[in-house]
Amino acid sequence: MTATHPYAQLLGDRDPFEVLAETQQRIPAIAQALGPEGLKRSYAPGKWTAAQVLAHLADCEMAFGFRVRQVISEPELGIQPFDENKWARHYGRMDGQEAAQTFQTLRAWNLSLFRRLGKDELDKAATHPDRGPEKAETVIRIMAGHTLNHLAQLEKILGGATG
Repeated sequence: MTATHPYAQLLGDRDPFEVLAETQQRIPAIAQALGPEGLKRSYAPGKWTAAQVLAHLADCEMAFGFRVRQVISEPELGIQPFDENKWARHYGRMDGQEAAQTFQTLRAWNLSLFRRLGKDELDKAATHPDRGPEKAETVIRIMAGHTLNHLAQLEKILGGATG
């Protein structure tokens, strides 16, 4: 069920809107600090590089933002899942700095909407084919937790991990 989604659990008691706002700034700052060489490093052997993580975050910002908009506007359509591994096939060719800037811009746009949603909209739900009904609020919590997950990977790279 959605309340036990691993990414939503990463939030703990933290406010998802605060996490989204903090990471909107932190992710691009890490990309900048890593520089071109750091963006080529991985957080663990065989795992994504920093640039690939950033491309994934930009893609997911777009996907989760769409998902929330769909839930609040057309819940009867259900939630469209996606296969991140298929989306990731192009990540090795993406520019990490561009991905970080795109992430930041999309996050600002998403937060602009999310902060204006009323309780009635946050409580709207659509059906995810694998997880069942998910409220817009739950999708936002998953989104914030997802960002924290990948932020930890980027911080590991920034701290000197190589792969």
